[in-house]
Amino acid sequence: MVLALAAPAAIVVHAASAVADETASNDAEAEDGPAAGTLLLRGQGVARSLPAVRLGTDMNVSVTGQIARVKVTQAFRNTSKTWMEASYLYPLPQDGAVDSLKMVVGQRVIVGHIEPREKARETYEAAKASGRKAGLVEQQRPNMFSTMVANVGPGETVLISIEYQAPVSQANGTFSLRLPLVVGPRYTPPHTLTSDPAVEDANAVTSTPVLDPKLTRKLKGGLNPTSISVHLAPGFGVANLVSRYHRIDVAGPSDSRTVRLADAAVPANRDFVLEWRSASADPTLGLFAQKTDKGAYVMAAITPPANLDGLPRPPREMVFVIDNSGSMGGDSMDEAKASLIHALGTLRPQDHFNVIRFDDTMTRLFEHSVAATPDQVALATRFAESLEAQGGTEMLPALKAALEDAGTAAERPGGNDPDILRQIVFLTDGEISNEREMMEAIGSDGGRSHVFMVGIGSAPNDYLMERMSTIGGGVYTHVGAPGEVAAKMMPLLDVLSHPAVRDLSVRVEGGSLDLTPSRLPDVYAGRPLVLVGRTDKLAGILTVSGKIGDKSWERRVDLASALPSPAIEKLWARRRITDVEADRALGKLEDGRADAEVERIGMESGLVTSRTSLVAVDETPSRPAGARLTKEELPIELPAGWDFDTLFGQDAVQAAPGQGSGDLAAMQTQALELPQTATGFLGLVGKGFALLLAGLTGLALLLRRRRA
Repeated sequence: MVLALAAPAAIVVHAASAVADETASNDAEAEDGPAAGTLLLRGQGVARSLPAVRLGTDMNVSVTGQIARVKVTQAFRNTSKTWMEASYLYPLPQDGAVDSLKMVVGQRVIVGHIEPREKARETYEAAKASGRKAGLVEQQRPNMFSTMVANVGPGETVLISIEYQAPVSQANGTFSLRLPLVVGPRYTPPHTLTSDPAVEDANAVTSTPVLDPKLTRKLKGGLNPTSISVHLAPGFGVANLVSRYHRIDVAGPSDSRTVRLADAAVPANRDFVLEWRSASADPTLGLFAQKTDKGAYVMAAITPPANLDGLPRPPREMVFVIDNSGSMGGDSMDEAKASLIHALGTLRPQDHFNVIRFDDTMTRLFEHSVAATPDQVALATRFAESLEAQGGTEMLPALKAALEDAGTAAERPGGNDPDILRQIVFLTDGEISNEREMMEAIGSDGGRSHVFMVGIGSAPNDYLMERMSTIGGGVYTHVGAPGEVAAKMMPLLDVLSHPAVRDLSVRVEGGSLDLTPSRLPDVYAGRPLVLVGRTDKLAGILTVSGKIGDKSWERRVDLASALPSPAIEKLWARRRITDVEADRALGKLEDGRADAEVERIGMESGLVTSRTSLVAVDETPSRPAGARLTKEELPIELPAGWDFDTLFGQDAVQAAPGQGSGDLAAMQTQALELPQTATGFLGLVGKGFALLLAGLTGLALLLRRRRA
């Protein structure tokens, strides 16, 4: 069984097949029919040969305070004898703000600019048709972007460099930087394909082919070898610096660490996660500000008390939802089952619970929630142990089943008592394309249930997880490896057992702030409420107040004490866009008005959004007149821990004629060939950075001369 149901043939043909006459089809994507008994990913083919365009990525990260600035440089090298257009789908943090694009062609640096989405695409297509090199960055989801580069000549390398910034996460005193490296294949429910725009949207997130793991294993460093360096200056001495999933080398003093991969490059098949704590008991950084010609921007992290042991713990109704679809095959299924079993073991006799499992079908363990007696918990544990990954990811019916109050009033815990704490714990990788439907379902619940998302696997859909948790008044936790189930689930279960800070309100004495998020979430012990605001004058006392149980809680911050930061304006804009998208999903804002507001903010702040894109065009034509252009969607690697046979079926991919082991070795050699002027991929990227710096220096000197 496989990840997704095949949609009707008339609507599954992905948009990449409808290309201009000058563009040839992408023969890297498998077009064979499904193996017997399998359900193919709609539009998600399997690449049976290495792409003609090779890709390598370098990530250079600077963490200052609680903000990360990330520079991603992608090297596209054409190993074929034809002119190529390449596209690549890549991930970003769901709260990342992309604001810069530069393209390096030979000795030239072309700086991109922001345009409305349709205009940017027209600019790119016109440049492509005229033979000029062009780069385009579009947002497909807040955590999923695509890069396109046109007119890469035979043997040529083009560097595309983007920059983004994102806040550093904080929970229970631990700071965390997450760099997504791979987009997991997405499931598209057939019922969502009701219009041409819906099909186009689904194609944008599902049509990228997956490289056959047989080829991946032959590639040293993977299909997209990635190098990472992090310059860590959080404003305090760093302790307990840990890389969750990659080996690292660390240098420098405790307040200015430099972190690099122990290996020169790693496959782009699992997220990079770096965690650290303050060497002091209580880090003082929590308030930052940026002054601009548009006004002042401020970011405040307000943390509730960590020790709530003295407060009563009311009875709860807990509904556990576990994903056992095909994408969960392999390590992910083991992690999800272990997480669920761990959570079941923490239930108290006064609690009630139920378990729902789903793939493209759904099962409720009990007709309605039952008391957490030893016998019922033991039955649920055996049920969890029996689960196997298969089928499609129909998440929406399972969510709706969890949100509804099953059974009669007499059967439900507390009858109709609205004070009974209702918590939903959702264990999934979240690899679906209908995120908006999920948020709408949670919004329609009216806050009756609190939704806690547990992201499973090496590359979960963190955008979906974060938004479902925020709208559902819960928190998001990621379990990325079987060995960290207890370490990640214990803090979450501790959060679940304590009351949240509720009825939150924010006021500013002696000033005003245009704050985001506009809808204040519940806040839990050890997890800060991060507020970002815009004001004409940085002055006044910011006060956050609420209730923990029946006790009042309050925190006050003097805005004048904020530390300077160059990044708050972009984060405010990104968060404001998130507010707009949340209002859209909750039915508070119709599509036309939401699109217009997102475009306005994107253009004003220079950010890539669902309505704005970055485009760069080299004005010098390079492709000879009459030379054909071949379009290639670069395949992605399967995220680490995913089971290829479970996902696509054991017979879904067969070696192409002539591709024996000797040919694979030859292809590996070809994949690692480098330009005559390069010393290796990292050397190539290093030279690209040097050109980038030289180009920017030249631009600065030119501007000075013009001013003079």
